[in-house]
Amino acid sequence: MQVHLVDGTYELFRHHFARVPRHTDISGADRTAVRGVISSCLGLLERGATHVGVATDHVIESFRNDLYEGYKTGDGIDPVLLAQFGPLEDALETLGLTVWAMVDLEADDALASAARVAETDPTVDRVYVCTPDKDLAQCVRGNRVVQCDARGGTVRDEAGVIEKFGVGPDSIPDYLALVGDSADGFPGIPGWGAKSAATALARYGKLDGIPRNASEWDVAIRGASRLAASLAAHEAEAALFRHLATLRTDADVGRRAGDWLWRGPEESFESLCEELRTPGLWERSRAIAEGRNRR
Repeated sequence: MQVHLVDGTYELFRHHFARVPRHTDISGADRTAVRGVISSCLGLLERGATHVGVATDHVIESFRNDLYEGYKTGDGIDPVLLAQFGPLEDALETLGLTVWAMVDLEADDALASAARVAETDPTVDRVYVCTPDKDLAQCVRGNRVVQCDARGGTVRDEAGVIEKFGVGPDSIPDYLALVGDSADGFPGIPGWGAKSAATALARYGKLDGIPRNASEWDVAIRGASRLAASLAAHEAEAALFRHLATLRTDADVGRRAGDWLWRGPEESFESLCEELRTPGLWERSRAIAEGRNRR
């Protein structure tokens, strides 16, 4: 069994900002992103995916906003895009996909939780975490749990994570704590960049393992004294940023990957497609389901 875990929020943003003609439903509301995400999910099913879970941010804010004032919020998001979050979840559910709509946690936490469930399920051969988001690189395990970018057509296993970031999956939260994550709204530690963070963590593994006195370092990094002093001076921030970057794996996504089997669309998906003015999506979903029933 192969499992596909889709970052619905990322897909919504991707399709909203795609350079394609805008699409409206029968009421005149823009549903370009909803149509795009549903089409992408159907494409995944057409290529043979059987067990699929889609995580969404039902609201943008999460528990992390209570921990750090600068953490990302829904401020500044295009209202046209924001208005498609709920309709997307409705469309995904009537399509028959498993949907995890997050409120206190984030979509990334749901994906990490589902990856953990699937990884420990002996019936699962491989897990595809379908998003290029660097946060999710921490979920990669060998060649069994991998990250894939449908747009770029790339698959990144553990060796690929090391090649990309210079550190293994377990060190990704520490890496992000040092370099920051502009998408999530925290700045990292002054003076630290991608190269210095990768070199230090490749040697010491975790933030706690990096000596706060450069004289104790046994790895050559330019500006070591300055970097060590900065880390020592921003100890609390580094710990907080690592906490923000560490994905939760206790979201309620179910206990068995087998429960995420796609069994076909609900009948209400046809009327939803009529409202979206996308009858072709309904026809594609029925064709996929009928093709599998004939096997």
